Amino acid sequence: KLVTSVQTCRGSHTHTVVTQPGDPNNVYIYVSGTANVRPGAELKSCQDGGRDDPNSARFRLEVIKVPLAKPSAAAIVSSPRIFNNLPVPPRNEERAKIDEAVRKAAEAARAEAAARGDADALAAQRADEERRKTPPAPPTGPNQCHDITVYPEIGLAGGACAGFGLLLDIHDAAHPFRIDMAGDSNMSFWHSATFNNDGTKVLFSDEWGGGAQPRCRATDKPEWGADALFTIENKNLVFHSYYKIPAPQTDKENCVAHNGSLIPIPGRDVMVQAFYQGGITVFDWTDVAHPKEIAFFDRGPLDANKLLLAGSWSAYWYNGVIVSSEIARGLEIFELLPSGLITQNELEAAKTVHFAFYNTQDQQKFVWPPSFPLAKAYLDQLERSKGFSPEGIKSTRDALAAAERASGQQRRTALTQLVTHLNSEVERSSDPGKMKLLVSAVADLAKVR
Repeated sequence: KLVTSVQTCRGSHTHTVVTQPGDPNNVYIYVSGTANVRPGAELKSCQDGGRDDPNSARFRLEVIKVPLAKPSAAAIVSSPRIFNNLPVPPRNEERAKIDEAVRKAAEAARAEAAARGDADALAAQRADEERRKTPPAPPTGPNQCHDITVYPEIGLAGGACAGFGLLLDIHDAAHPFRIDMAGDSNMSFWHSATFNNDGTKVLFSDEWGGGAQPRCRATDKPEWGADALFTIENKNLVFHSYYKIPAPQTDKENCVAHNGSLIPIPGRDVMVQAFYQGGITVFDWTDVAHPKEIAFFDRGPLDANKLLLAGSWSAYWYNGVIVSSEIARGLEIFELLPSGLITQNELEAAKTVHFAFYNTQDQQKFVWPPSFPLAKAYLDQLERSKGFSPEGIKSTRDALAAAERASGQQRRTALTQLVTHLNSEVERSSDPGKMKLLVSAVADLAKVR
């Protein structure tokens, strides 16, 4: 049954559930409304206005507090103006010409259909004519977000807000505020955000063309309709690179960056992401300046002769599998396979991270329980990076295999001796950070009773 309805002035395009660490009694909801402002006669608190109007229902976020013991008491508790003083987003003239050509082609197609008496086309044509009569409003910065991804454990949120990417402080969940923003003329529509696990990086995706256009053709620049990758340094967004699926798609496949999530491969920043008919991509952005695809699935166009809306709308990792919503086909489940870029140990370690439920817009920190696959995964990565000598790799693998065959005190003694040996190798390693992760993983195993 309906418990309550919290009315907002601009509806809700996307709303994000937010938890406050240390507060088990309430949850918060950040509402991103994109509709026109409702008239005051309909909802008293609603008032339209520009960015200089402090009472305008635009240029603000709605925060709803939901008491878990009494959800019927849910109510708006703040309306932070996180969009204040944002400039007009930068414009890319080259891409704008492509967009304008698409718009004109769509209008011509509607006019042709209207001439044949198509009722839907006639209505759309009349709407086109009305839009042309209305003078455009003066350009401003964005006045709402499309998506907001929160990461309560680090106290940050990433707002993908059409013309800009925003970094928000959410340590006080009821009163978020903007601490930095990023603009980029290569980004058409900032659509969604994803943090890496330790919260030192954030990725923003660009849904150029709204998901209905072929935007992964050989003629489309790799920085358009892609992901923009940033590090977070002293609470500032620092741009490094773009990522887009490397395989060109046909002009009969709608394709652009869309929804995805992290994959809990230890020691690496790995993400799965949907690209509509471009398929599913898995990429490593540990080196934020050089992201690299490490796995993919691409079945080709739904129809090789005409453009139809189809493909993977979202691809999320959940407890060992990838769950994808395929627009034309339904729900699809994928499993990653080992390769030269992902080892079996890395995949087995990833599967040790288990969530009862997982919401990608409410990021939860990955924590790996002690396991032999975890230690072996770090060892595989040291072999990949040449951070440990071949002899050291082999002897450590042999020692781990022997310890895994043993049990009880014999296992603990073997693992403790291995920790002592590995500690002596840390300073000689060209990848001491990864060596320390290996030492820690083996030490944690030695403590298991």
